[in-house]
Parts: sequence; structure tokens; C-alpha cells
Amino acid sequence: MSLARLRLARTEGVGPTLHRRLLARHGSAEGALGALGPRAFPRDAALREMETLDAMGARLIFQDDPDYPPLLALTEDAPLVLAAQGSLAPLRLRGVGLVGARNASAMARRFAEDLADALAVRGIAVISGLARGIDAAAHAGALRSGTTIAAIAGGLDRPYPRENAPLQARIVAEGGLVLSEAPLGTAPLARHFPRRNRIVAGLSLGVVVIEAALQSGTLITARLAAEAGRELFAVPGSPLDPRARGSNDLIRRGARLTETAEDVLAFLPEAPAALPILRLAELPEMAPEAMEDSSPQTGASAQVLEMIGATPIAVDELGRRCQLSASELSAILLELELAGRIETLPGNRVALA
Repeated sequence: MSLARLRLARTEGVGPTLHRRLLARHGSAEGALGALGPRAFPRDAALREMETLDAMGARLIFQDDPDYPPLLALTEDAPLVLAAQGSLAPLRLRGVGLVGARNASAMARRFAEDLADALAVRGIAVISGLARGIDAAAHAGALRSGTTIAAIAGGLDRPYPRENAPLQARIVAEGGLVLSEAPLGTAPLARHFPRRNRIVAGLSLGVVVIEAALQSGTLITARLAAEAGRELFAVPGSPLDPRARGSNDLIRRGARLTETAEDVLAFLPEAPAALPILRLAELPEMAPEAMEDSSPQTGASAQVLEMIGATPIAVDELGRRCQLSASELSAILLELELAGRIETLPGNRVALA
């Protein structure tokens, strides 16, 4: 059962929305794999991944598992499966994300360590992305007197940067947790980091930004946290330091000015807000993942594709325009989505990918 679920989750082009549709249509992961045919992730590769994870003392957590992080599950594009190494106990604690510049100043790194320590000693799981700078400082500080969760961009067997490999091993050895959405062997490429950032945001009740330049990747995490209804905090920095302009701008937009752990704890909610807490539309967006498709569309598929544009259209309206039955249209849309030509959006709408 787990093998089939892993294969479906690892199949290229099968994201959370399509995954739900495939399960609803075919009743099980095995049925969905049968419908996908040769496009499905290879069985042998999935089996090797499971065996290697077991040898590493790691495990897989699927969305419907009781150990799956409940806050992360609330996000619209929560990972279908996570590879987890270390203790799962930190997932049962309230979590706060600490993120910031990779080229952070020495004072900012010291502040991140001290803040993480102060939060961890109060029973908070400190969450970050195991990058250079603020991330590494946050993890190290939390381990002084508590625990931490690291969400990484590559596979569990590909620590990045390499200099943080000992820190990753220390997190696992000292009761922390390392999580990855990526398969083993995945190199941490640039396009993987925004997806890692959404995990950091999704695991956290609140996110603290410590030194972030304008248009930095850290602000992607801030935007995702705000959109998910998570509390947003920012540490003020010198207006003369470009590394602080992004974090200062967050305070200008309404993020809570943070100088101590008490500033965080005083406003840390018990649950996420129902609506986005700040309007941060001008902050960096997650880059869309490129998907290849070399198969031409013909007949009814071409007719449907011609009707779909960049502006979302309701599936019901599309069916009326194309004069297709609901089952015919559903099958065509599924094929187009698997081919990476369209994407399904909330409200039963579709648009060109």
C-alpha cells in the first residue's frame, strides 16, 4: 500500500490537486497507477527509496498518516509525502519559523541563535531551512536547550550546503527532525527552494524574519506564511544595511516588530487565522515549475485546449461551450493536466499552466 502511494506521489506532474482527483476517480493509489500506465513512477525506484530510507533510520509520512504535521496539512498545496529523519516529537510542539539572509551579519546570526534558544527553552520547536546564515544559527541556537525542525530542499542524503552536513546530523542525533519533500538523491536546485520555504511556513504558527533584502527568497517564506494565516514577525535592522530593507519593509506593512522572545510569544496564536493576516502581493512569487509536453492535442482535446486560456474558466462553462458530457470532459481535462498543459484551480476552474 505504501509503495503504491509513494509511486503516485512521485509521479511527475501529479500534484496535490490532481492526486485528489485521481484517488476520487479510481478509488485507490493502485487504481490511479493503473490509469497512469507507463507514466507512473517506476516500482523499482520507489522500492529502493523505501529500503534506503529504512537503512538511514528515516521514514515516509503521507498526508493521511496520523503523524503528518496538522498545520502543514491545512495548506492548499501541502506535500503529498514527506521523508522524515529524527524524532517526530517536535511536530507535537508549537512551532515558530526563524528565517533570514544567507549572508547575514554577525550580529544578526548571534540574535538568531539567542532568540531560537529563548523560544526553545519555552517549549517552542524552532523551524528553519538549514541554509547558511540565519537558518543555521537558528537551528544551532534551538539545540542549546530545546529542539528544532529543518526542512531541506534536496533529498535527505544530500545535505546543502555541504558545510551544514554536521549540523543536519546533529539535529537528528539530538532529538530534532529533518524533513524533505524530495526523493533521495535529489540535488537542491534553485527551483526547489520556494517549495522548501512553503514547508517552513506551513509548519509554523508564526514566522520571524531576521535580515532579509528586498526581493529575497526569505520574503517568499514571509508571503506564504501571511497567506496561510500565520503570524508574521520581523526584527528591525539598520536602514543603511541592504540586508535589512526587506525585514524593515515587513514591519512597515504590519509585521510585528520583534526584539525578544516575549515579543513573539505574546502574539503567537494557538491556531492559524482563517484569512491572510497581511496583504503582501508585491513580495516575490513562487516560480512555476516547468513541465515538458511534446504530444500534440487532436480532436476533442484540441477543442477543449483552445477554449482554455490564462484566465481561469469554470469546468461547467467549459463543458457547455464544448458540448461534451461531464465524463468526456473530465477524461480530457485529466489527460491535459497530466501532460502539464493545464492546471486545476480552486472553485472547479481550470487555466493554462
